[in-house]
Amino acid sequence: MKTAIYPGSFDPVTFGHIDLISRASTMCDKLIVAVLNNSSKTPLFSVDERVNMLKEVTKDLPNVEVTSFSGLLIDFADSVGASVIFRGLRSVSDFEYEVYWAQTNHVLRPHLDTVFLATSVDLSFVSSSAVRELSSHKGDVSAFVPAVIEKQIREKLNY
Repeated sequence: MKTAIYPGSFDPVTFGHIDLISRASTMCDKLIVAVLNNSSKTPLFSVDERVNMLKEVTKDLPNVEVTSFSGLLIDFADSVGASVIFRGLRSVSDFEYEVYWAQTNHVLRPHLDTVFLATSVDLSFVSSSAVRELSSHKGDVSAFVPAVIEKQIREKLNY
């Protein structure tokens, strides 16, 4: 069984994330969407909230599991028996950052490969940081996130 991981902060999950999850899930037997618990950042949503949001938007993908992790991604990959990491690329700057980590991870764990998926053209501008910024000013984010996520953003920010 081929197990893969799609890691990220998903704060909040966007249509771009959902597109990548859907596409990656067709390329492996089991896809673990792994929410990073990064204590050096101050997220809009807690790890548990992000895990629950992802479970909601992936409930129709039978081979997708959602969980959280902290620490090194390669250690998490070992703990779940993953041999592939999926990463999304929106731009050249994403590639430069991601290839550095893919190469570093591969040196440390030669059995672990990173597969890059180019973001769908119509979603290439979508980012969680843009959603958070727009939301902080009560902007319309309906083009970037599912309605269920938009509702949770509005509730979190009281608007």
